[in-house]
Amino acid sequence: MEMASPTSAASCGCHTARDVSGPARRPESVRRALRFEYLTVGWNVVEGVVAVTAALLAGSVAILGFGIDSFVECASALVMIWRLRAERDHGMSQTRLEAVEHRARRWIAGSLFLLAGYVTFDAAETLWTADRPAFSLVGVVLLGVSIAVMLWLARAKGRVARELGSAAMQADAFQTTACWWLSVAALVGVALNGLVGWWWADPVAALVIAGLIVREGREAWKGKGCC
Repeated sequence: MEMASPTSAASCGCHTARDVSGPARRPESVRRALRFEYLTVGWNVVEGVVAVTAALLAGSVAILGFGIDSFVECASALVMIWRLRAERDHGMSQTRLEAVEHRARRWIAGSLFLLAGYVTFDAAETLWTADRPAFSLVGVVLLGVSIAVMLWLARAKGRVARELGSAAMQADAFQTTACWWLSVAALVGVALNGLVGWWWADPVAALVIAGLIVREGREAWKGKGCC
């Protein structure tokens, strides 16, 4: 993993010299990355509380899973805040900074595995019990807003990850993308259940997403998340 070297970044197939910020621009990239992570924590706390409340009122397993994912996303963002503040606040050597990056990447990979495990369990339980939740207008509106917010955040994080040459930041961007996928899956599942009675649509989509999350978690763990 190379934090700023164009040569090393290009050799892993992740970034070109144009992607990685030079020393003069790097502090600004770190500040922008921190702003995105603070926004991620704030949004997901509100989103999680509203989603879990709406899910309990409607008996919706799909929306409940989405709400719990919001708190997993918070955990990933908090790891990145720790990693970025470590770079911003301490005059670290390149070797020390790479060690912090490595640890952050492993923690985020662990949160991806945790998310995949929960999604798989939740989807399997929903298929087994054939749970048919009541329609939740609050849940649908929240999912619609989350789709827009998560897509924007994932793209913004991906851009700053390339500027920093950070596999940990890229893994966190994927975590946000996974939240977007789950938002779409939950919305489609709730809509199909309410409109045509296809209660199984959401858990089937969630199982496919869980497989993609596991794959990304493995790549992040091995240091290939930026690719």
